[in-house]
Amino acid sequence: MTTAAEERHHANPPAETAADTHDRRVRVLVSDILQGGREAILEHDGQDYRLRITANGKLILTK
Repeated sequence: MTTAAEERHHANPPAETAADTHDRRVRVLVSDILQGGREAILEHDGQDYRLRITANGKLILTK
Protein backbone atom coordinates (compact mmCIF):
# COMPACT_ATOMS: atom_id res chain seq x y z
CA MET A 1 0.00 0.00 0.00
CA THR A 2 1.34 3.45 -0.90
CA THR A 3 0.85 6.67 0.97
CA ALA A 4 -0.59 9.82 -0.57
CA ALA A 5 2.86 11.45 -0.38
CA GLU A 6 4.42 8.58 -2.34
CA GLU A 7 1.71 8.82 -4.99
CA ARG A 8 2.30 12.59 -5.36
CA HIS A 9 6.05 12.00 -5.65
CA HIS A 10 5.60 9.57 -8.54
CA ALA A 11 2.95 11.70 -10.25
CA ASN A 12 5.14 14.83 -10.24
CA PRO A 13 8.78 13.97 -10.94
CA PRO A 14 11.31 16.57 -9.79
CA ALA A 15 12.19 19.38 -12.17
CA GLU A 16 15.25 18.97 -14.33
CA THR A 17 18.37 20.44 -12.74
CA ALA A 18 21.46 21.99 -14.28
CA ALA A 19 23.35 18.80 -13.40
CA ASP A 20 20.83 16.76 -15.41
CA THR A 21 21.25 18.90 -18.52
CA HIS A 22 25.05 18.89 -18.11
CA ASP A 23 25.05 15.12 -18.56
CA ARG A 24 23.23 15.46 -21.90
CA ARG A 25 25.82 17.64 -23.63
CA VAL A 26 27.20 16.21 -26.84
CA ARG A 27 30.77 16.88 -27.97
CA VAL A 28 31.07 17.27 -31.73
CA LEU A 29 34.27 18.01 -33.62
CA VAL A 30 33.96 21.04 -35.86
CA SER A 31 35.94 19.14 -38.47
CA ASP A 32 33.13 16.55 -38.54
CA ILE A 33 30.56 19.29 -39.16
CA LEU A 34 32.59 21.14 -41.79
CA GLN A 35 33.79 17.95 -43.52
CA GLY A 36 36.96 19.54 -44.85
CA GLY A 37 35.34 22.85 -45.74
CA ARG A 38 35.49 26.22 -44.01
CA GLU A 39 31.77 26.74 -43.45
CA ALA A 40 28.52 24.89 -42.92
CA ILE A 41 24.85 25.78 -42.70
CA LEU A 42 23.19 24.67 -39.46
CA GLU A 43 19.40 24.58 -39.25
CA HIS A 44 17.73 25.32 -35.92
CA ASP A 45 14.00 25.81 -35.40
CA GLY A 46 13.43 26.44 -39.10
CA GLN A 47 16.21 29.06 -39.32
CA ASP A 48 19.55 28.70 -41.10
CA TYR A 49 22.79 29.69 -39.34
CA ARG A 50 26.22 29.83 -40.93
CA LEU A 51 29.16 28.40 -39.00
CA ARG A 52 32.50 29.36 -40.47
CA ILE A 53 36.18 29.40 -39.64
CA THR A 54 37.87 32.79 -40.04
CA ALA A 55 41.32 33.37 -41.53
CA ASN A 56 42.58 33.52 -37.92
CA GLY A 57 41.11 30.10 -37.09
CA LYS A 58 38.23 31.45 -34.96
CA LEU A 59 34.65 30.20 -35.21
CA ILE A 60 31.82 32.54 -36.12
CA LEU A 61 28.13 31.62 -36.06
CA THR A 62 25.84 34.05 -37.89
CA LYS A 63 22.16 34.05 -38.73
